Amino acid sequence: MLPNALEKAVYGVYATTAVHLAAKHGVFGFLLDQGAPVPTGKIAVALELDEETLDRLLLVLASFGVIERNEHGAYQVPVELAPFLDPRSPRSVGGFLSHVMNSTLGRLPQLDGYLTAGKPSVDASLPAPFDVMYKTPKLTEEFVAAMWQLTYDVSRELVPMAGLAGVRHVLDVGGASGPFCVAALEATPGLSATVFELPEVGPYVADTVERYDLRGRLDFAAGDFHRDEFPPTECVAFGYILSGWTDEIGLELLRKAYRACADGGRVLVMDRLFDDDRGGPLPTAVMNLSMHVEAEGRHRTAAEFIGLLESAGFADCEVRRSTQDKHLVIGFKR
Repeated sequence: MLPNALEKAVYGVYATTAVHLAAKHGVFGFLLDQGAPVPTGKIAVALELDEETLDRLLLVLASFGVIERNEHGAYQVPVELAPFLDPRSPRSVGGFLSHVMNSTLGRLPQLDGYLTAGKPSVDASLPAPFDVMYKTPKLTEEFVAAMWQLTYDVSRELVPMAGLAGVRHVLDVGGASGPFCVAALEATPGLSATVFELPEVGPYVADTVERYDLRGRLDFAAGDFHRDEFPPTECVAFGYILSGWTDEIGLELLRKAYRACADGGRVLVMDRLFDDDRGGPLPTAVMNLSMHVEAEGRHRTAAEFIGLLESAGFADCEVRRSTQDKHLVIGFKR
């Protein structure tokens, strides 16, 4: 029998697939709606799924502790996991898993080539990272949904730490469909915000404006942050952006942010942080590997981010940590 850590590592790919399929086919939502343990047959009939295949998936999920199975073979979602498995919850992992399964997983085999030939050599014959993520409307929709689920809930915790009272405008660079902007606008009367993104994302921001009734407060500016200067603002926000790029590109983006910021303005870097010794945490280490195949960057320590901020001209940098995987590093333009 394998040691526990190795067992979970070896068989984890099956668990990830099972969680994704259960989320995709509404199993978790159905179990949560029932409010009591449900046998496989009843789930299969209600969701029009093959009972044998479903039973095998549920057994895997129960063995990993994702769901609970009672002595009668009926299943329910543990209370502590409900916020992450409920498709209606802002903390649901469903959108992120769809992106992992439909985009990231297909690119992981590139790691083999990276190990033997290096990333630059392998990537030379491949399309640019975001050309893949925005290749089709379906992939764009899945990527935007994943970014919402990774961003909105934690943003509600980060916004109060950002000290936006008195700030009139925020520019969210690469802000997807606007999850950080929505959290900021909900918490800050008098604030307006702009998402600066590739043109393909515009319709998703328009949907966000309608869904959250933010006409006149949230708008969209089409642009390429590699080629274009940023619109002027009092606050530039980067959420999961700098970790996608090299130090050189990250520094250039921060210099653009410095030029865009009014005097006394600030930049918000919201990202996963490695511990000072780079020994963890686990989600940061995993996503650091993901950045290697999905983008061109890496995850950093707080000190490394502060170094980039100071090189771009920002001062009085501060680190403010959330209770989740995403944290805040602030720099000020004096």
